Amino acid sequence: MRLAVFDCDGTLVDGQADVCWAMERAFTRAGLAAPDTSAVRRIVGLSLPAAVRALAPDLADDQNAAVTEFYRSSFRARREEGLLDEPLYDGIANLLQTLRDRGWSLAVATGKSDRGLAACLATHGIADLFVSLQTADRHPSKPHPAMLEAALFEAGAQAAQAVMIGDTSFDMLMARSARVPAIGVSWGYHTPEELLSSGAIRVADSAAMLAAAMEEALP
Repeated sequence: MRLAVFDCDGTLVDGQADVCWAMERAFTRAGLAAPDTSAVRRIVGLSLPAAVRALAPDLADDQNAAVTEFYRSSFRARREEGLLDEPLYDGIANLLQTLRDRGWSLAVATGKSDRGLAACLATHGIADLFVSLQTADRHPSKPHPAMLEAALFEAGAQAAQAVMIGDTSFDMLMARSARVPAIGVSWGYHTPEELLSSGAIRVADSAAMLAAAMEEALP
């Protein structure tokens, strides 16, 4: 048994443009000043209420709830209009298929919703590659280890048989809490230095480097 648990946004797909657009629109619809784009990039990976709280910690609970709902409705409308753009990063499609061919089990642990993740994976035709899909709909926000622990349970794997792959410190800290080794990727939203300081055993600069790092972590 070897289980690879992937984050989604910033690791498998690049959805930053739509995330930033939806967050700006949500704050504006709530009558609030929109956060800086660089700040929004920093919170990708958190569950939505936690992300809004990180961007605007002084908001009252009802304001946070309003921004959260405006974000969801804006993002959903964008998807239904066919305007959503979440391309796979270079080499990811081939990497996932190669891992499956080599006997790896694959899972996702993401701050996306169930609906958002399902739509994203279906768009790229890769949904059938994964044995477990864990989202913010059913778990506390990262870095809480609940979704990673659920992926282990569903896949029938122990922590020592798994590796977490992600682009943010939230992913690395989640893995540390679950006692799962973590590998960072440099093409996402947090710096390699942040990933290493948060517990990554290595940071990969390409899909090929990621595959090699995974084989080293779980030979």
